[in-house]
Amino acid sequence: MTEFPPGVPADSPLVRLPVEVTPDELARHAMALANTRGGLIVVGGPGTDASDLHPLQLTHAIFALSGGRLTVNVVHQPLPGGGQQLTVFVPQAHYLLAGPDGSVLGWDGTRAVPVTPAHAAPQAEADFTATVPPTASLADLDPVEVSRLRGVARGNLTQLPDLDLLRELGLIVEVGGQERPNVAGLLLLGTGRALKAHVPQAEVCYYHHKASDPDFSFREDMLRPLLATLTRTAELVQARNAFTPVQVGLFRIEVWDYDEAVYREALLNALTHRDYQLRDVVHVHQYPDRLEISNPGGFPGGITPQNILRHQPKRRNPLLAEALAKLGLVERAGVGVDKMYQLMLRHGKELPEYTSYPDAVTLSLHNPGFDADFVRFVARKQEQMQTLSLDMLMVLSRLGREGVATRLELSRALQLPEDRTPRLLQMMQERGLLTMTGRGREREYMLSGEVRAAMGRGRGQGGQMQGAPLLEAFAEVDVAPAVQPDPAGDRDARSIPERPGAVPPPVQAVPVAVSGSREGRPPRPGRPVSGAGRSAQPRWHEVTLALAARPGGVSNAELREVSGLSMQGAWRVLRQMTLLGRLRREGSSPKLTRYFPA
Repeated sequence: MTEFPPGVPADSPLVRLPVEVTPDELARHAMALANTRGGLIVVGGPGTDASDLHPLQLTHAIFALSGGRLTVNVVHQPLPGGGQQLTVFVPQAHYLLAGPDGSVLGWDGTRAVPVTPAHAAPQAEADFTATVPPTASLADLDPVEVSRLRGVARGNLTQLPDLDLLRELGLIVEVGGQERPNVAGLLLLGTGRALKAHVPQAEVCYYHHKASDPDFSFREDMLRPLLATLTRTAELVQARNAFTPVQVGLFRIEVWDYDEAVYREALLNALTHRDYQLRDVVHVHQYPDRLEISNPGGFPGGITPQNILRHQPKRRNPLLAEALAKLGLVERAGVGVDKMYQLMLRHGKELPEYTSYPDAVTLSLHNPGFDADFVRFVARKQEQMQTLSLDMLMVLSRLGREGVATRLELSRALQLPEDRTPRLLQMMQERGLLTMTGRGREREYMLSGEVRAAMGRGRGQGGQMQGAPLLEAFAEVDVAPAVQPDPAGDRDARSIPERPGAVPPPVQAVPVAVSGSREGRPPRPGRPVSGAGRSAQPRWHEVTLALAARPGGVSNAELREVSGLSMQGAWRVLRQMTLLGRLRREGSSPKLTRYFPA
């Protein structure tokens, strides 16, 4: 008699198949069970021997047939009379799985039968991180990681014994009279061996690129518990990070190429909200002019790059997210994206850029330089106890770049309905931040004269980006990163030391004005540290120059149509070329703006 693994209800469907079954046929049965309620498949039995069927072969066939959406556990079990049978544990799918031909199978109690999504019983989406792997045990938890987790705990959690702490966080549950870790517990505390056995997809791959091209000079693959991965990835990014000091009165603000609070929040979001049912990994690419973090799984239903600031938060992995919230590492209210936007804007940077695919999301933190005058303006407002909300910062930044914008254009930038924008704009006018011309929908807004003067702008003029990667200057700029790389430039993992048991601090806003240099990372004596991006010549400059030479010049929309760039990407190219003196800009509003050879 086949024993059900721990965590599998005894009344789960059990399907017996002969040893002659093909991998594809077994995969079809697994899909049918997953679409119903999960269960067990037993291949072989007394008098037969299934030892010739390799578990990896079957796992691969099931994974491929389900399009990478179904992961099963396959084990050989000895039979009393000799030989082996193969047991396949099939979890219930979170949603209906279709085969490569689009067919959907279900289990009617005796056989696999075709069904359609319209006739399938609705299922509440399950939390994969709450599932308990059938062979997981407390021995799979690393005591060092438990200590690391305790180091970030706060409040009453710090007073609890280890097992009580894990129970309170929901990382271990009782199954069949024994306490076992769920997937969330393994992700946070699992040993390397346990992670490889149960969630090998929890890997993060870091790449460092010397130029803005696919070739990388250094790579490190990390299959570690979540907090250890976060700490190590931050060490790798920070080792190649640099800052530029901006003086504001008696205070000095350090504007980093990649603000640590921002990329920690981005990494936490990727690790917390990725789809752990997909066998892909998180990729972190650090280029001279951008940091890209890509995680498997598209945005949860309804969220897009165009509404991510306003959409109600959706958690793909509720148990994991709740545990991290109790530890103080993420916010229950889902304000992590707001934090990233606000910090980037306060430091005169471009907004984070999301690119969404059906099965992945990429976040790009661009580093073409920063607007030092904008940084000083925001810092002075803070000194004067004048709070600038995220929405205000977005409007000021947009108008500081573009000069003028209509209410519709500003509402789109704010990701707000147009009828919700007038109150904000009216408030900013009353505070002397904006002026307005025109009437009705043709109204245009621009920075007030006082604000333009404070930011060093002329009327309708954008600000100079300090540290911008001006093409001809790339070879001449001597950059001193916060941690100096070795002369060869290709550092192996041993040259970036790890801090044993290091604890990642909670992600929190960094004060805008700080005195002195960052502890442990002072700028090199005798010269300022540049925040310049160190990339090769942007690939679209010559194309843009050719388009601008046509009668009538080129617009942002026309460049996007030819190049396939996003609106922000096209704007970035046009702005850099304008700052270089290769293009001149004409037009009273973004809608009418065109660019011509200078």
